[in-house]
Formats: sequence, C-alpha cells, structure tokens
Amino acid sequence: MRRADRKTWKEKLAVLAGVGLFSLILEIWRELQGFVIRRFRIQLPYKTEKGEAVKLIFLSDLHGKQYGKRNQELIAAIAKERPDYILIGGDLLTRNNESTERTALGLLQRLVKICPVYLANGNHEQRMRMKPEEYQGRYERYIRKAESFGVHVLANETEDCDMKGIPAAISGLEIPLACYAHFHSRNLESADIKERLGKAVRGRYQILLAHSPVYFDAYVKWGADLVLSGHLHGGVIGIPKFGGLITPQAKLFPKYSGGLHRKGKRIGIVSRGLGTHTVNIRLFNPAEVVAVTLNPVKSEVV
Repeated sequence: MRRADRKTWKEKLAVLAGVGLFSLILEIWRELQGFVIRRFRIQLPYKTEKGEAVKLIFLSDLHGKQYGKRNQELIAAIAKERPDYILIGGDLLTRNNESTERTALGLLQRLVKICPVYLANGNHEQRMRMKPEEYQGRYERYIRKAESFGVHVLANETEDCDMKGIPAAISGLEIPLACYAHFHSRNLESADIKERLGKAVRGRYQILLAHSPVYFDAYVKWGADLVLSGHLHGGVIGIPKFGGLITPQAKLFPKYSGGLHRKGKRIGIVSRGLGTHTVNIRLFNPAEVVAVTLNPVKSEVV
C-alpha cells in the first residue's frame, strides 16, 4: 500500500473513531435526561377467594435526580400508571449532598397523594441513621418529615397490608453495612435477616424491600415471595445478553444488575434505578420506573 493510501486510511479511521465517540457521548447524555417504564406481570403462587389485580410501582436510587421541575415528569408518569401502592427501595437521597433530601421529601409529599407509599432504606439512608453524629441528625429529621406526610417507613420493620383482597406483608430490610463494602463485602445469611425482621409472615404474600440484590438467595431462603431491589444502577453500562458491566463495589458483570429473576416460585425484580452516584454515566442502560401487576388466581366456586 502506498504511503498516500495509508495516510488516507488513517484519516478515515480517525474520522470514524471521532464519530463513534461523539455518538457514545450523545447517547450517554440522552439516557441521563429521561427514564422508561418497565412493566412486569406476576401471577401469585396461591389461590385467593376474592383478590383483584394489584398494581405496584417500585422506585429506587433516585439520588436527588429531578425529571422536570420538582420531578413533575416523574410524578405524572407514575400517576398515569394508576398504581395501588408505591414501594421505594432506598437511596432517594445521597448522604453527602444535603440538597437531595429536599428533593426526596418533595417527591414523597406528592406521591402520597396518588396512593399509599412504603419507604425502605438504602445504604445512604442507613449510614445516616447509624451515624447520627457524623450527619448531624439529618436522617431523623428526614424520616420525621416523611412520616408526617403519611409515608410508611420500614427500617427493619414489617407491615401487614390487605391489597384489594390479597393478604400481603411488606418488609423493609437493612443489611449489615459490611455487605456494601468494596472488594471484600461480607456474606449474608437468612439468619441475619431473621435477626432484623423476625420470621417471614406466613399466610401472606411476603414482599421484601431489600436494597442490594446481591443476596437474593438469602432473601428467598428467609421466606420472601417477591424481592424488590436496586443499588447496582443497572451495572452503569449495559451489555446485550450479558447485563450490566460493573457494580458500585467494583465487581464486573453482576448477576442481578436488572430485570426479573426466579427461584422456584419466588421472584426478584431489580430496578436499574432513576439516578446516578459518583459516576454520572448511563450507557445502553436507561433509568427506569418499575411497574408490577400482581394477578391473583381466584379459587373456583363450586
């Protein structure tokens, strides 16, 4: 190949590389501006006499993000789904950014006008709760305000709930902070969950809000029928057929970066989250609101 031809090819490759890089940057910017509604339909594993279909909205990892002024776009999209309950899996705020608390509270104040709201803690809220001196009591003020709106706060607590004839129990779990450690996170056993929440409720559809999806097997062994998690932000970059690329704990190719997972009749749904933290990137990994419809199997009348 002549020198002039080699120079031409190098120039073409440089142009292609530049166009590719610009396209990736543009796609990252686009994904950071919006969100999708990802819908799931689940059939309950047992029969009921009078239960009706129930629509749940699950939110996770907002980290103070706003979609439109005062999150109007997010609230409108949720209201359009006509949910019966809104469940939140934690990290509505970012512990090192006090302004995110105001954003979270503004959202909660509006969500309770749509339907009942149940709020569990993520690792950010949990650290604030467990270290009140370091965070100047911000968690306690945040939670008191949320409760004053009528939000059901579940910090290692369970509430029974009759969902349109479906007997259910909703639990919010805090796992040990060491489970969130980078590189050397500790294991979690079902006994750890029992220590915090007691036994899973029998005779009710047990919903568990557990921020980290990494310990799905332990949640199922404890007795959860439906596990709703987030935390991994979809793995930051989505890879077709492989899932997410990396976790906040710097682990590659996480098993539970998003979507629906089954273990027998038990189900886990992992949200890819609504915001970002530390690394402000989303690529082939749009932010999402999760909508879950629970369909009961009605007992036959003879």
